[in-house]
Amino acid sequence: MKPLLQKFLLSAATGLLGLPAAATSLPAELQPALPTAALAGQAKMSFWGFDVYRASLWVAPGFRAAAYAEHGFALELSYLRNFSGADIAKRSLLEMARQTALRADQAQRWGDQMRVLFPDVKAGDRLIGIHRPGQGARFLLNGQPLGEIADPEFARLFFGIWLSLQTSEPNLRLALLQQLAPAAGATTP
Repeated sequence: MKPLLQKFLLSAATGLLGLPAAATSLPAELQPALPTAALAGQAKMSFWGFDVYRASLWVAPGFRAAAYAEHGFALELSYLRNFSGADIAKRSLLEMARQTALRADQAQRWGDQMRVLFPDVKAGDRLIGIHRPGQGARFLLNGQPLGEIADPEFARLFFGIWLSLQTSEPNLRLALLQQLAPAAGATTP
């Protein structure tokens, strides 16, 4: 696809999703971990008519959605309302359990880790998760490191909230994957 047409389509899709035109260059804090990453897509998450966050997915060349757990990438959530870290952890665990049955000890351990790691957020805060294949997930708040959960299975299920076929928000998933070029092997299913 020609760059000008691609830019026009991104602008049109952004307008349709009710998103402000966002920068399409890689955030500076992601440069060390994902120097070749590009924006794959953006979407706004709303729940019962309330805007929750804007999501942006940053992927390296060769990313395949069907095998997202094998790739390094970053998911950026720009919050549009205030939430407690405990509520974010609780909802994340519920969404992870949609994908597969979690063992009780696993759910307890991951819930505890997320409650410690995730801070309360306010409108305007940016929470970024960086997927580290085979290692786990690293998290940043407003560009500053929060910590990591060194568990590949946690990372697969956590990012699966947005990227797995079992997501509770399939339209959000498709919007996040909208820029991937099927011709380059970046299939979305």
